[in-house]
Amino acid sequence: MGVVAKVGQDFHYFNGNQLGSLLLLYRIEQTAGIDNRAAVKSIVTSELGKVIAEQNHVKMFDVLTGFKFIAEKIAEFEANNDYHYIFGYEESYGYMASPFVRDKDAVQIVPLIIKLASELKNQGQTIVDKMNDIYDTYGHYQEKLFAHTFEGQSGKQKIEGIMDRARRDTPTELAGLEIIAVEDYLSQVRKDKNGESPINLPKADVLKFYFKDGWIALRPSGTEPKIKLYVSLVADNMEETAEKINAEFFN
Repeated sequence: MGVVAKVGQDFHYFNGNQLGSLLLLYRIEQTAGIDNRAAVKSIVTSELGKVIAEQNHVKMFDVLTGFKFIAEKIAEFEANNDYHYIFGYEESYGYMASPFVRDKDAVQIVPLIIKLASELKNQGQTIVDKMNDIYDTYGHYQEKLFAHTFEGQSGKQKIEGIMDRARRDTPTELAGLEIIAVEDYLSQVRKDKNGESPINLPKADVLKFYFKDGWIALRPSGTEPKIKLYVSLVADNMEETAEKINAEFFN
């Protein structure tokens, strides 16, 4: 589900991370008073959701990309009877509130965003205003996605080469930003200044580099001849920084 809001004579196009953050906070407000609440997002979804969850006493779980992993987490909550699921989402415009459907479900999300917009209108606000409030309160996380296409067998080899170089010659900084931790979901190991620790998720061909104020991730597509670079940062010059990082990997 995508949303566009009219602001005066202009239009604001919400990205998937922004919509996820709006809906997550709304679900937190709707479920106030429930104990042991939990939300789930993919590992390439903005860190803004985690900040929102933790500051509102909700546990955020990261899973691999794909709603089947969100569904598995819900089943785990039910089996252990330890968490009450309230929301799950991915940056690629997929959302699930009530888990009676174990997949991204725009049918239940469309009325949810309409209800949120209606309530905000009664308060003299718009969803754009609410998004800006979220940034002011939790941090101005910005995201950018680069998708590079390399077709055929040679393209497959090129993508494998990019991932192999990133693993073999792991950079210590990118675009002037110091890397403070690296997560390799293929070897299932996280490395930082404290040493190595296991990643308790299934194996996946994903690399994630952490900075003080955000992260980037490299992930070959599982369905297309593409490799994707996800950038999620709190930075004044986000666009410029993201372009520099992209150039360091792909130029």
